[in-house]
Amino acid sequence: MQRADWKARETALLAPWAMHSADSRGRVHPEPPHPFRSPFQRDRDRVVHSAAFRRLAHKTQVFTGYPGDYHRSRLTHTLEVTSISRTLARALSLNEDLAETLALAHDIGHPPYGHAGEDTLDELLAGEGGFNHNAQALRIVELLETRYPRFAGLNLTREFLESQASRAVRGKTAPSILEAQVVDAADSIAYDTHDADDAVELGFVELEELLELPLVAEAAKRVRSQFGPLEPAELRRAVLHELVDSQVAELVDRSLARIRDEGIDSVAKVLAAGRIVTHSPQTAAGKIRLERFLFERVYRSASVLEVRRPAQARLAELFRWFCDHPEAMPAGFVRRAESWGVRRSVSDYIAGMTDRFLEREHARRL
Repeated sequence: MQRADWKARETALLAPWAMHSADSRGRVHPEPPHPFRSPFQRDRDRVVHSAAFRRLAHKTQVFTGYPGDYHRSRLTHTLEVTSISRTLARALSLNEDLAETLALAHDIGHPPYGHAGEDTLDELLAGEGGFNHNAQALRIVELLETRYPRFAGLNLTREFLESQASRAVRGKTAPSILEAQVVDAADSIAYDTHDADDAVELGFVELEELLELPLVAEAAKRVRSQFGPLEPAELRRAVLHELVDSQVAELVDRSLARIRDEGIDSVAKVLAAGRIVTHSPQTAAGKIRLERFLFERVYRSASVLEVRRPAQARLAELFRWFCDHPEAMPAGFVRRAESWGVRRSVSDYIAGMTDRFLEREHARRL
């Protein structure tokens, strides 16, 4: 086997609607090809070795400050999204390396305290472009990571950058390749299902309440028909597995049918077709019901808000302190403040912190 055989492998395995590595438009800063890794394999490795990716291990997914090792961190959520994305990509004969890269990087722009931290930074930067974790991920890979001597950022492929940029467009659905679409779908499946799992584990809701929701009730019906009566813990695990598996199977079937029916045989036709990787109206409605339930009973519950508000206050206080003392930031952020302004540079610094580092810095500075 030749060392550059990734081209032959992709030709044999990938569909014409997939993004082939040989068709990549390259990088902003040209680099010589690698002898045995494709461009998207190199992107994946650069993300995994980045500081921003490592910090996900100590960033909140939903439950800020709650004890225990069961519920998800931002990193474990990312790995679950990556697993689902690879399954979808393989079933649709897409470029798994690119899908995996997009999934691994999809949340690296999140600040400490999850969406609570994002909301706070967005308010603090009102009138200056606000803060969005998808846009912040682009800043990280294009500007903030400093791992190479000849350029700032990670110098990822244009396909990665454009796909991530499509996620950063607020309130719009930008055209995107199928590898990016499967990551969006996988993210939705993962956070719906696994946030529900964590909520039950931490006592925010009872399993019986989830079983009243149509999407969960249908999954439970299929589980009981296959396994018969189960103990609550067994039922919960089986239902969560069924929720993921059934949604993935539906996406594969519907996407392949759409590709076949519309004669989609190129990336150009994918971009012209709009969103292809979509759920049935019934499943989409069920997901909306589940998400509303989680929003009301979990994300905006009194006990979550009781922890969320003080955490947001600490983040805002530390942000203001560094705005008044920018020289206390690391040298790179001080230099970038000259070009991007103090408040944006402070936001970059705060957003890169883990939950526990922010807590230590707040105690130290204030």
